[in-house]
Amino acid sequence: MSETPERGFPEAEFAARTRRAQSLMADRQLSGLLLMTEPEVRYFSGFHTLFWQSPTRPWFLFVPAEGKPVAVIPEIGAALMRRTWIDDIRTWSAPAPADDGLSLLTELLSSLAARGDTIGVMKGHETSLRMPLGDYERLMAGLPGLKVADATGLIRSLRMVKSEAEIEKLAHICAIGSRTFAQVPAMAHEGLPLEELFRAFRREALAQGADDVPYLVGGADQGGYHDVISPPTRRPLQAGDILMLDTGASWDGYFCDFDRNYAIGHADDLSRRAYDVLWRATEAGVAAARPGATCRELFQAMRSVIAEMDDQGGDVGRLGHGLGMQLTEWPSHAAFDETVLEPNMVLTLEPSLGYGDGRIMVHEENIVVTESGARLLSTRAAPELPVI
Repeated sequence: MSETPERGFPEAEFAARTRRAQSLMADRQLSGLLLMTEPEVRYFSGFHTLFWQSPTRPWFLFVPAEGKPVAVIPEIGAALMRRTWIDDIRTWSAPAPADDGLSLLTELLSSLAARGDTIGVMKGHETSLRMPLGDYERLMAGLPGLKVADATGLIRSLRMVKSEAEIEKLAHICAIGSRTFAQVPAMAHEGLPLEELFRAFRREALAQGADDVPYLVGGADQGGYHDVISPPTRRPLQAGDILMLDTGASWDGYFCDFDRNYAIGHADDLSRRAYDVLWRATEAGVAAARPGATCRELFQAMRSVIAEMDDQGGDVGRLGHGLGMQLTEWPSHAAFDETVLEPNMVLTLEPSLGYGDGRIMVHEENIVVTESGARLLSTRAAPELPVI
């Protein structure tokens, strides 16, 4: 077992992230970034809490053109935020629907509005406004002269390329996930209800060192499963089932995301063939994941192998994505995504196909892009469909 990384990051990590953001802000003539969503607030501050699961309170972090970020947060988070590298922490007693931080934000941004400056807010694909729309409109109305630009591309470019410390955490949780999957043949057996297997898998992942298993999906049915997002049922595993488990376990706020397929008792020929095609499609993805290649090219490399059996490619829209503080991040391995791969991008390779009577199969691995090509973070799946 590899040595467990240190939790959190040194102050230098956040200072470097902020400097990179400020350099990009200068290029785009932005006077600041107003961030409201958990990954972005955590990325620049180190503020890590499950309290985000409550929608009651908004949280704000402002990254100025120079200097450290400023936190504008509910008082309940002040003690934790003071343990980060942030010095300027402005709080209010929340919830306060009549003024949930708006006065503090207006005070912070008023000088920029008076100059007619522009700030960045994330507006694009895969983003959300984590404050009431009415409050946002009130904030903007109270800051005449302030211009707001889309900062999605700026933040995306920073978060897609991981630091060595981030990659160490991602490698650690992928190793935990791999060790957990290695125990599935000892956990799964004919007659075991699928929901019991899910519980056993979660327990094993925690025993292996995961902090949480917030994402676990899969399916099992005769000759193949039909979907990969339904909750597990009490249906017992049966001989002839094809079983898939897909986990998003986390450690210190970073995720793994990969799956494994198994046959119960015996495997039918069509499922064996589907598994083989997807295993080779993943190999093609690993070979194609080199600096300078685009996500579109990575998609096409996997898609060309999948076409041997399914010319629709499972019709899922993409064949993998970015990975990090979120289970799914930018970019997407899809025909529409021309993102150029760079060293230290952490990605999933997730080819899928449809076969038989409405059945599907999905295969997934986690990799990091290096100067010389892709390096697996998950332990590679067996080249032939395992039989339990």
